[in-house]
Amino acid sequence: MLVALCRTSRGIGLEITRQLLESPNNLVIAGCRTPEKATALNGLKSGAKGTLHVIQLDVADFDSVRAVLKAITPILGESGLDYLINNAGIVRIITIPRTLRCSLISLAMQGKEDTPLTLDPEVFLETLRTNTVGPALLTQACMPFLDKGQEKKVINITSTLGSIASADMFKHLGAGGVATYSISKAALNMLTYKLKLERPDLIAIALCPGWVKTDMGTQAADLEPAESVVNILKVVTSATAADSGKYLSHTGTVIPW
Repeated sequence: MLVALCRTSRGIGLEITRQLLESPNNLVIAGCRTPEKATALNGLKSGAKGTLHVIQLDVADFDSVRAVLKAITPILGESGLDYLINNAGIVRIITIPRTLRCSLISLAMQGKEDTPLTLDPEVFLETLRTNTVGPALLTQACMPFLDKGQEKKVINITSTLGSIASADMFKHLGAGGVATYSISKAALNMLTYKLKLERPDLIAIALCPGWVKTDMGTQAADLEPAESVVNILKVVTSATAADSGKYLSHTGTVIPW
């Protein structure tokens, strides 16, 4: 299968790339901001059974996103793109004492600094640019190749923090905490459903990877990246037209909007 991913130099994106390259049938186009510095990503080429192409891509830079079509055209030629995985995401980071980093306490502290009444408007716009607008624009840029793909799947990596129905579950983050990230992911969920309505021939899914041990998730998280990604790829590859427009967890269960 032919797969394009964004932000793959670390975390979940890097692990998705690694697992996809275990199959000789997969060609992966991995986007990252500075390919020449993506040591771990480029290192996957040695020993990979699949084929890896690394391209420059910064989803917060719209000119960079628009240049993707030109970058992937010589790679794909007349082939189509089966999967587009939009996994870029940022969350507001505040200064936290080193002794408290990678802990549930640090997440609670962060939440209290980012509520509807305390959020920084510039951070809010930056977060929306990366987490919502960037994936929308990247999907637009890749449509000529998605139209020619066999699977035609667009996977937007989201979060349960974007679930309005589940918001009361996160009271430990402070009342109204982690607002900018949560709102950006709720918007990404709506974007996914709107894409399903506009293009019923595509399979568009909003997928939460779970709480994963990454720079964003911290080491307090429940899941190792490998464990999350094994399940993500099962959900993604088995998804059918009946799943389009759904908001799913990494295990395939439906998350309430």
